[in-house]
Amino acid sequence: MLKLEQAVITQDDFSLRADLLIKPKTKYAVIGPSGAGKSTLLGALCGFVAITSGKLTWQGQDITDAAPGARPMTMLFQDNNLFPHLSITQNVGLGLRGDLRLTADERVKVESALFRVGLADMADRKPGSLSGGQQSRAALARVLVQARPLVLLDEPFAALGPALRTEMLDLVQQLVTETGASLIMVTHDPKDVAQIADEVIFVANGTAHAPEPAQALMDNPPPELRAYLG
Repeated sequence: MLKLEQAVITQDDFSLRADLLIKPKTKYAVIGPSGAGKSTLLGALCGFVAITSGKLTWQGQDITDAAPGARPMTMLFQDNNLFPHLSITQNVGLGLRGDLRLTADERVKVESALFRVGLADMADRKPGSLSGGQQSRAALARVLVQARPLVLLDEPFAALGPALRTEMLDLVQQLVTETGASLIMVTHDPKDVAQIADEVIFVANGTAHAPEPAQALMDNPPPELRAYLG
């Protein structure tokens, strides 16, 4: 389990309080107003944003100050973070080795991940020659090869149309179910919550609230969440 205990997360002049537990094999949606701190929360979990006080633990071990690469998670950003000068195979391979000196077994993992996301026939192409949806699939393949127990998504499909967005969310759900990972996904869209989330972390007014069951929360939201949903 991943646990934020009485944490204060600071970024520039903004601070966010969080005291919450992330359970294994569970899908979480992080929702709230723009600027409330949703991305800040994910950044703190991954180690890109400082935790000023409190602590972050994984399976009881304190990882508050651990380097991003030493944490049990991988993160997919809004821009997919693909390198334009590298092939899709190389971009996915970076999930395993920064120097791309892959072993035979690691190359098989990359090929398998590309096949799983439907890009086996585009392995040698550069990101610029792929559609937005295909680039998202390539980024997901890189997440898949890392096989971390926690997958964090910061609105990676925000620029996609509704049909393609739904397709990508379905693929994400399939992948985390197959790998047994927990998913923490920032979204602005209540439809995403209905489609994929088991629980919801509502972020507002400087607080990331403890997760609550998605359906019950969305069916009977507290005043702050009702105001956000409109």
